[in-house]
Amino acid sequence: MNVSRAPHPTGLTSDLADSDRRTSNRHCTVYRIAAVEREGDAGFWRVRNISDNGMMLAASVDVAPGERLQIALSDTARLTGEVVWAENGRCGVAFDAPINASELLKQLAAEQKASSYRAPRLAVRSHATIVTDEGSREVDVVNLSQQGAGLAHEGDLPVGTKLELILEGGIRRRGIVRWSRKGQSGVWLTAPLEQADLESIRRFED
Repeated sequence: MNVSRAPHPTGLTSDLADSDRRTSNRHCTVYRIAAVEREGDAGFWRVRNISDNGMMLAASVDVAPGERLQIALSDTARLTGEVVWAENGRCGVAFDAPINASELLKQLAAEQKASSYRAPRLAVRSHATIVTDEGSREVDVVNLSQQGAGLAHEGDLPVGTKLELILEGGIRRRGIVRWSRKGQSGVWLTAPLEQADLESIRRFED
């Protein structure tokens, strides 16, 4: 898709006719978080709106027109597109192929109500420290969500263990081990990580 029109913070381009805006079937999704992957980085960015042809994302990281993005709204809803404008912490993304935005939002709402729903996660490879009643030890963080962390470690880490997780950069959260097997564990964080802390996994990588 060739785009040479001026950027506009409320849509994909500034010169869309009013009729085009009406038929683009735009929906506000202010409170939805997407896991965005791009070359050399990934993070959680906020979805500000979505249409059949594109979406607006908000993040404080540097983004450039022409960047390719893979956008996961859930484990099953994944989109690809290209940044067509970026300014003031927001960017517009044109999808590689049109979607049915209305049906997609219905699907996402249904998924969130399901008992098997799992929030999007970011794949990370970083050292961290956990502190339990037994003392402190080093672990590897293999994935992060706002409410949880996947850990790889030596020895046992029993289900129900209460701990403090200290991430690279000094971010600290208390949590409880929800599952553990063969040197891997999942930790539920009692206070969620801030979305802004997870806009780029580069801050956590060694």
